[in-house]
Amino acid sequence: MALSKKTFKDWRAKRKRRRLLQQVLPDEEVEELGLPPDVRSHKYINRPSFSLPLMTNNFRRFNARIGVVFVFQNRVERLLTWRVPSHTISLLSVCTFVCLDPYLLPVIPIIGILFFVLIPAYLARHPPPPSSSLSSYTINGPPLAPARTIKPAGEMSKDFFRNMRDLQNSMEDFSVIHDAFLKIITPPTNFSNEPLSSTIFLLLFVTACLLFVASQLIPWRFLALVACWTGIALGHPSVQQLLLANHEKHISPHQEHAQSWLDTWISHDIILDSPPETREVEIFELQHRAAARSNHHEWEAWLFSPTPHDPLSPQAISGDRPKGTRFFEDVEPPRGWEWGDKKWVLDLGSKEWVDERMVQSVEVEIEGERWVSDLAPGDPEKPRPSKGKVGQPEDGDGKGRLGIWRRRRWVRMVRRKVVTQRAADDLGGGS
Repeated sequence: MALSKKTFKDWRAKRKRRRLLQQVLPDEEVEELGLPPDVRSHKYINRPSFSLPLMTNNFRRFNARIGVVFVFQNRVERLLTWRVPSHTISLLSVCTFVCLDPYLLPVIPIIGILFFVLIPAYLARHPPPPSSSLSSYTINGPPLAPARTIKPAGEMSKDFFRNMRDLQNSMEDFSVIHDAFLKIITPPTNFSNEPLSSTIFLLLFVTACLLFVASQLIPWRFLALVACWTGIALGHPSVQQLLLANHEKHISPHQEHAQSWLDTWISHDIILDSPPETREVEIFELQHRAAARSNHHEWEAWLFSPTPHDPLSPQAISGDRPKGTRFFEDVEPPRGWEWGDKKWVLDLGSKEWVDERMVQSVEVEIEGERWVSDLAPGDPEKPRPSKGKVGQPEDGDGKGRLGIWRRRRWVRMVRRKVVTQRAADDLGGGS
């Protein structure tokens, strides 16, 4: 339970100060200021810290070697956009065989290595002769050319600057796709619109249950074949033009009607009227008595603490004073919660919470004000039971039996706060 006043503004200021310090100070110095370390710190992963010269050197090395990735990307785009129809049809044939017989899937990388790595490498060392002497060509004999090697592009070469251009465009493509994906996926799934997210959750849950039972009855090979042909066919320019024309003519006029029907169904079938989550929190009222006082029944109000400060707790054994707040009004609910009722209620089951915590060396009142008092060290010679108390009671003269601390437990209900969209945006911006 939070016992000190700490506003949201102070929390955001501390977060900003920590981020500023991380930019100018090492992690060790930030930790000395009492701020939690970043999970991406080099203490969590054994990697070098940020260094501008190291970043520059790594970028040059990376850019000189990334060309093969862009070559592969361009070839895939040519295949999927039907630049050479015979190549795309060949891809469809391979996909068809794999979809109808998935056991052929491990053969594809092996064939790829044979035809696109080993055979070109062999032909580079044994180039064929001119067409005029093709009849006398033989694969026997020593190699006629050195082995082909892949070298990084020079820093002042055209390939190096082409890689920089492609890397620049790839970063832009990734950013656009990333933002578009989050724009489509995040609002329906982050419960900003709770009825819509609840509907999606319900549909996915029902679908998962059905697939557990009927998954073996679904023709997955046929579905994979249809998905493969549909995905590759959508890349054809003629198909794209046809889809755009039909979308404007047949689908766009009915989008608003479909959206209104979905909203009406959600509002009638998805009901979110469950009460907010509630919990019971506790606070311990501690009272103190000076050992030198003659009147051992005179107690002084001390503070309200989240722990009972029992005699065998580490804090009491080490001699530290309990920590808490001086007044009842200063006790605040935990972060993210608010009070569910108007006042604190005294816990009348003092013996129960003492037994649950296995508190020892105390005297428990099971009637009256329900105080749980410390016992002074040492065993009494002639103890006398007292009515309504459990434990070792005071002696007849009331001296030398009780310790200097006593406590009782108060409880109160809290309910979870409903976070508004503005507060959620502020919280996300400050993290």
